[in-house]
Parts: sequence; structure tokens; C-alpha cells
Amino acid sequence: MKAIDVKNLSKRYRLQGKSKAGTIRDLLLESVPFGKKTEIEDERVLWALRDVSFSVETGESLALIGNNGAGKSTLLKILSRIVRPTSGEALLNGRTGSLLEVGTGFHRELSGRENIYLNGAVLGMKRSEINERFDEIVAFSEIERFLETPIKFYSSGMFMRLAFAVAAHLEPEILMVDEVLAVGDLAFQRKCLKKMRDISEHGRTVLFVSHNMQAVTRLCQRAIWIENGRLREDGLCKNVVSNYLNSRVETSSAREWAPENAPGSESVVLCSVKAIDASADGSAAFDIRNDIFLEIGYEIRTAGSIVSPAFQLVNEENICVFTTYDLDPKWRHKPREKGFYTSRARIPANTLAEGNFRVTAICSTAEPHKVHFEEADAVSFMVTDSIEGNSARGDFGGQIDGVVRPVLEWRTEKVET
Repeated sequence: MKAIDVKNLSKRYRLQGKSKAGTIRDLLLESVPFGKKTEIEDERVLWALRDVSFSVETGESLALIGNNGAGKSTLLKILSRIVRPTSGEALLNGRTGSLLEVGTGFHRELSGRENIYLNGAVLGMKRSEINERFDEIVAFSEIERFLETPIKFYSSGMFMRLAFAVAAHLEPEILMVDEVLAVGDLAFQRKCLKKMRDISEHGRTVLFVSHNMQAVTRLCQRAIWIENGRLREDGLCKNVVSNYLNSRVETSSAREWAPENAPGSESVVLCSVKAIDASADGSAAFDIRNDIFLEIGYEIRTAGSIVSPAFQLVNEENICVFTTYDLDPKWRHKPREKGFYTSRARIPANTLAEGNFRVTAICSTAEPHKVHFEEADAVSFMVTDSIEGNSARGDFGGQIDGVVRPVLEWRTEKVET
């Protein structure tokens, strides 16, 4: 059963209103059908959404990703019945809870307690239903001390805590959450993500907008990429996120150099660097449970060169995770003929921690020591962790510190006393 069905949805905004003619010159210009008038009118119109169509099944978790201004928030506002579309339609099956902006649907003069009941009434809930969940909402929001205080005195963090607690606990069939989670502290963000996972696992539908790709891939199986108001891609979350990241970073997961501007020396030049999976497909996002391969292509231009390709991996905190050199016995310490070569290093599954990584590609000679090229940030990629319980994460859904995240062998025995 479809929880959401969007058909040819478009939303147009006029950037500036058309002013009334105030002079004879303005009246004359209005009466003359200049060809440029249409162009001026076009400049005053912004299509925030253009012919967007998709559907979401009941119980599905869908991520909406895209750059700022792509149209994600406009789409959620239309689905939440806050904004009317210019054309098209959006059909929703079930009660909807929305957390789009801090304070949406709250009355600033009322207390936290009063706003909980107000929001419940807006969602169509009876007072008895709100009473059943009231203590749970207050405990989740962690604002019990300020419950009787008008929310106009709340900080943005307190505001967001209460808003999310109300939206998530009043049992909507469809929960829509925008990037507003970024307002809260890190611990509360993790708490919210865990709650959204619980909602999805209980057969409710979640629409999630975020620039945090780790959170997106951990929560959602499917993603929609919106660009300039249009639906650019709809598919598996890992694939869509990978393509999105490759489109917006200066160094993607695959890079090639033309012979005339390739880094290197008179003996060796760099041709290509890739981050790929076991099927040799390039990707900007890898599941932590799968092997990752770093591949370097280079050309030997001087016969007899003895070279050692290498990779250096750096995480998003600028910490060097490791440096690895080519130790393949077939070529180690052996001169090579002229030609093109490819070297590949395998990073075993469950090695790297969750996060973003940059790769520096290096090629050097040991005796005498010479660095032929050292291309910093040649490619980049992201590692995502699973919530399915079969990675080092286990059943823990929060943040895990560490540069690496191996699956270690554990053994537990009961000690007889």
C-alpha cells in the first residue's frame, strides 16, 4: 500500500512582484510587446520543484538528498500541506507528523505542556491518547524542569527537543523530518535517529532530509536525489548517495590524467586512481562489511625502473589511518619494462571506521630514493556502517569512536563460583 504518491508536482515562486506603472514611460513600456519582456518575466520566476513524481510504500524509510536550494524542504512543505503546489498532486495515506522547522505548529505564548496537547489535537488525537504518551514525550525531550514555561523562552535546542518528541511519539503513520536535527547536540541527534529507526521498524513511513550521509545510509534503504527542483535519481540509498557525493566533491572516487598533464617524473607518470568494490565498480560510498580496493594506474617511461606504488589514507579528522606500499613479490625490487601498469590494494571488510576518507597516491624508488609523484587527495570515498547487527557495531546504534572498526573475536564464559 502506498503511503505517499506524488504525481508531476511543481512549485513556482515569483521572486519579485510586478510593480504598478507609476510614470507615463512605465505605461508605454507595458503597452509595447517587447521581445525582452518575456525574458525579464522569466528571471522573476523560480521553479522550486518541476514535474517531480515518486511513491513511497507504507513502512518504507526514504531519504531526500541534494544541495541547499534543491527543493527538498519545499517538497516536504507541500506534503505537509503547508504550501500549495503550482501543479500536480500529492496523496498521503495516514496521519502525518512533520518536523520541518524549529517551532512549526507551536504557539510561542503557550507552555511546553500546553503545546504538547495543542499538537496532539492538530494531529486529530483525543486527550486520553495524548495523556497515555505524555510522560514518554517529556522524558524523551528532557525538558521536564521547563514544562510550565512559555516556549518563547526556550533555547533553539530545547525547542527542537520538544518538537521532535511530540512529532515522534504521537504515533503518526508518516513522519517527515527536515535538517532541523542539526540544531540539537550530538547526543540528542543520535537519540532522534534511533527513534526514527524504531518508528520505521514498526511499519510506519519516514521521510528524512539530511546532509549527514552517514545518518542517511544508516536509516534509509532508498534515497531520492533532487537537483534544481527536479528528481535526478531514485534508487538504493548506497548507490544514490555515491553518485551524489561524486558530483559534489572536488576529488571523486575515480580520477584519470591525460598524458600531457599527468603528475610524475621522466621515468614514471600517474594515469589513474580509483576506489572500487569487488566487482570493479567505482563507488563513493562503501558498506563497512565489504572489501574496498584502491587501484592505481601508471606508466613506466624509462625501461629498468624499479618502483614501489603506495597509498596513504587520511580520515576526515586529518589523521593518517595507514600508509601501504606494494609488496607484490612478482615485482618487488625488480626492474620493469616500459608500458602501462595497474596495482591494486585490498582493504579487508570491517577494517575502516565509518566516515569520509581521502587517498594520496604515491610512487617512489628506494635506491636511490626518489619520489616520482605524490598526488594528495587523489580520490575520496565514504564508509557507512550497517544497523543490521552483523558489523562491529552490533546492536549499538550510536556514535562509535576510533580510527578503525575491526570485528574482533570475542569469547564469554560463565565463571563458576
